[in-house]
Amino acid sequence: MNTREHSTGTRPFDQSTGTPTGTPAATPAATPAATPADEPDRGALASALRGLAAGRIVLGAAAIVAPHAMAKASGVRPSPELGYMTRVFGARAIALGLGYLTAPGPERSRWQRLALLVDTLDTAHGAARLARGGLPRPTALGYTALTGAYMAIGATRLVRDLS
Repeated sequence: MNTREHSTGTRPFDQSTGTPTGTPAATPAATPAATPADEPDRGALASALRGLAAGRIVLGAAAIVAPHAMAKASGVRPSPELGYMTRVFGARAIALGLGYLTAPGPERSRWQRLALLVDTLDTAHGAARLARGGLPRPTALGYTALTGAYMAIGATRLVRDLS
C-alpha cells in the first residue's frame, strides 16, 4: 500500500475483517493450517508429558544434591566417579524438564523430541546392562523401566504429531 492510497482512504476495505482487501488477513488461503505442535497442550498425553518433565526436574535436583544417596538407594556402591556422573545426569535431566515446561507451544515439540532421543538411548543402554550384567539386576531393571516408560510416552506423542 502506498502513502497516497492510505492518506486518501481510496483503498477498499473488507467490512468483515476491517483490513484492506488483498492483504493476507483478508485472504482465507493466507492462514496456514494448524499442526499438532500448534495445538494447545491439553488432554491426558499432554498432562503426562508435563508430569514427566516435572519428574525430570525432581530427579535431576536429587542427583545434583545427593548423588551418593541416590547410588545407595539404587543398590550401587557410591564412588567419586559415580557422584560426578550422577550430577551430569542431574544437570541434563533438569535442562530437559525446564526446557520442555518453559518452551512456547511451537518449540515444545522440539524439547519433547530431544527428551525422546535421550530416553531411547538410556533405555537401550539399560537393556544392554541387563543383558550383560555388571549392575545389580533390580537397579538395571528399575532404571530401564523408568526410562522405557518415558520413552513410550514420548514416542506416543511423536506418532501423534506425525500423523
